[in-house]
Amino acid sequence: MPLLRASRPTLIVGLILALLAFGVTPSTAATTATIPVSTALARQDGSVATVEGYVVGQPTATNTVVRSNFPSDTALALADSSSQTSTSAMLYVQIPATFRAQYGLQTNPGLLGTKITVTGTLTAYFSHPGLKDPTAFSGGGSGGPGTPPDPGDYYANAAGKTGAALKSALHTIISSQTKLTYDQVWNALKDTDQDPANANNVILLYSGRSQSKTTNGGGVNDWNREHVWAKSHGDFGTATGPGTDVHHLRPEDVSVNASRGNLDFDNGGTAVTECPGCTADGDSFAPRAAVRGDVARMIFYMAVRYEGGDGFADLEPNNSVNNGSAPYIGKLSVLKAWSAADPPDAFEKRRNQVIYDTWQHNRNPFIDHPEWVASIWP
Repeated sequence: MPLLRASRPTLIVGLILALLAFGVTPSTAATTATIPVSTALARQDGSVATVEGYVVGQPTATNTVVRSNFPSDTALALADSSSQTSTSAMLYVQIPATFRAQYGLQTNPGLLGTKITVTGTLTAYFSHPGLKDPTAFSGGGSGGPGTPPDPGDYYANAAGKTGAALKSALHTIISSQTKLTYDQVWNALKDTDQDPANANNVILLYSGRSQSKTTNGGGVNDWNREHVWAKSHGDFGTATGPGTDVHHLRPEDVSVNASRGNLDFDNGGTAVTECPGCTADGDSFAPRAAVRGDVARMIFYMAVRYEGGDGFADLEPNNSVNNGSAPYIGKLSVLKAWSAADPPDAFEKRRNQVIYDTWQHNRNPFIDHPEWVASIWP
């Protein structure tokens, strides 16, 4: 007897009934997958979707997105990269009153650069590709202003460890990275250290000055590549490896960079020209208070990342100054105090995320988990 073959309409009806039996509607089944911003921009068809992207500012007009001095809590812009500056690559998201206290940028400016997901209707907003009438937000804001989502299972192999075991586990995790050339560092720094208020500028680490990205070089008042772990401390120079690791390379004024030289870090000294809040003496340098924790966490990153197994020196912080060309930098007690007094802020967290997403694909664990400093260096 030949098998009876169901018609296409019968199969479709059967499938729908099966979905309904499990509490899944056809519309739910079609919208459960999370899509990137690029897909959302192309699919402005009135469908409901969940979109994942980085908060890159607040739209105020069709071709205008502001990144500071946010006028309200009613809208935000998402992009697939936290460093995106082109409005054509941004999705404009409406923020209903229910979500404004947690996701509005006027109230939560630290959300800039964080990754979130939003579920809503893909339709024009501000006469621009958008997402309106959201029913759900997640990520970013739920952890507090400026807190990026934890990077999933990135630190899974460090879970439950302390002391030397934690340091060893973190070394293995963060040693998986893309290495840059010294020339590539220029473009990386223009991205990682971009001024949140002016996409054409970078923020200089020690002096805090906002300066045009195009003024990099070696001339007076140019900015150049500062090695926070001085490259002579371990004699690694600018070879690919510690000499090009952007987790500790930062833009800085040429003369301020020269004033710091290869000095260790410590409190005290006299004022440094062109560097408000910085001090230095014959054997040490102290940056402005707002970035002392940043400096400390960069030093701790280098000490965990470079353990002598890459053909480079085993870098370690110690409680001395005048370390010279030895692979040490101090003072450890001061760096620990700086890290505690100046916890990671939105700029530092965004920088860590951009390095992970775009450049080296590894993270500074002490930005994600500053409590690990005391565990490794009690």
